Amino acid sequence: MSPSHVHMRFTTYSVFTITRQSRFVCVSVLLSVILTLTGCQATPDPSAEDSRPTARELVDLRGRILSYTDELSSAGPYAPPDDEQRARLAEGVGSLLDGDAREAERLLSPVGLTVTRLTDTDSGRRYDEVAATGPGASDRWGRLYLNADSRLRWSAQVPHPVSDRHTEDLGVRLLEGTPGGALVLAGAHRRAGDGDAADVAHREDSAFHGIVLELQKRGVPGIQLHGFAESTTDDYDAVLSTGASETASGEVSALADRLDAEGLRVCRGWSARCPLEGTTNVQGRAAQRRHATFVHLELAPDARGDGRDADEAEDAVAGLLSAWAND
Repeated sequence: MSPSHVHMRFTTYSVFTITRQSRFVCVSVLLSVILTLTGCQATPDPSAEDSRPTARELVDLRGRILSYTDELSSAGPYAPPDDEQRARLAEGVGSLLDGDAREAERLLSPVGLTVTRLTDTDSGRRYDEVAATGPGASDRWGRLYLNADSRLRWSAQVPHPVSDRHTEDLGVRLLEGTPGGALVLAGAHRRAGDGDAADVAHREDSAFHGIVLELQKRGVPGIQLHGFAESTTDDYDAVLSTGASETASGEVSALADRLDAEGLRVCRGWSARCPLEGTTNVQGRAAQRRHATFVHLELAPDARGDGRDADEAEDAVAGLLSAWAND
């Protein structure tokens, strides 16, 4: 064989060998990319899922809340949480407000509370509920509902459900009607338990007070809903104040103007002497110390419930919540 033929055969073999190696490398790289992409699809980032509550239920939200308050009675039991329980409850609620539902569950479980993600059958909106895991003392501490579909921007507080009749109904309607809200609901009749133990608007040892403080720490403005009897005053349908504070923001003044425009007689606590101004309300005093926004609203019987005045009062308050939601 001539030298030229030998050289040609060697060159051909070399090219063939290099081509086979190149194909092998290309196939290996392609398989590596495919496996990597497949692995990414099969292993999603767990952080978002882990921040959601473990328990989830499809419910009639209004029915769930009002069936709870329907059980309240002035003869019912009530005992406030002790210092350790209040500290754990505050820490757990704080974790939930900061977006870590799983940590909230861990902290709340030892004191008989849990977090549940609710989907309302009527609206499809989602809410996170803090409630007792079953019968017992913690079942009368109250509940917290947070809109889970939007950023938290306001709170409605109901310290005297059933006792201040229909304030719980108003609270539920506001939660359902305006995005970005929280509903803080006391779990006992005002006169339940011993003495004034269940009057959570004037007690700092309640779960209700601890939850409101966690909201105030995060700058969430709140309106507290109360009701007065017809015998208290015939001069007003609504008494609006800012609790221990003697001034009112433009948004609160606008609420008073809307109530007036709806035909309700309003006493403005920051510019007149009014009954039931809420100056001794402990959540209002805490808000003043923290420079947090707190509104105290007292409504006559006709301005809460199902009548025309009640619809007008609800519309006026919803206007305030919408303003807070858009700040």
